[in-house]
Amino acid sequence: MKTIFARPRGWGRAGLAAFSVILLISALGCDKAGKPVQALEPNRQTTCALDGMSLLDFPGPKAQIHYGDGETDFFCDTMEMFSVYLKPEQQRRITAIFTQDMGQADWKTPKGHWIDAKRAYYVLGSDMPGSMGPTLASFARLSDADAFSKKHGGKVLSFSQITSEMVTLDGGVVRDERM
Repeated sequence: MKTIFARPRGWGRAGLAAFSVILLISALGCDKAGKPVQALEPNRQTTCALDGMSLLDFPGPKAQIHYGDGETDFFCDTMEMFSVYLKPEQQRRITAIFTQDMGQADWKTPKGHWIDAKRAYYVLGSDMPGSMGPTLASFARLSDADAFSKKHGGKVLSFSQITSEMVTLDGGVVRDERM
């Protein structure tokens, strides 16, 4: 059997465990001080990075992108977050992306329930509007996304399955031009 990862000489189990923790933390995203990035809770003054709308004034899941320079962009809709994230000109180092678990949060006034956006499941094409019309409903659990899809329509996707064509802000795939 071929060894894929050989433990460096002199490393005991404790050394290997410490190395594993360092790798895990770096994979999760850390701020400039090396601390794991935490989601921030928007307040009345928090506005969307794209359109300046107040996050708390609209239904549906919100999102936030944390950058390596310590800055955070908030989005009043997951469509907006994906449209920024998937832009080919996006050059800033991203340390974390969060969205809300709509299996736990109230659709009309979502608060809290922040989850790692890259591990979430999304429903595209449901009948539930976000701040700008059609949105991607986000869920921590696949079973919640499936149940939402059965009730409100749409297709369940993982983060990596979402393409820039799906998140255009001109009505996108569903060609809703009310935006």
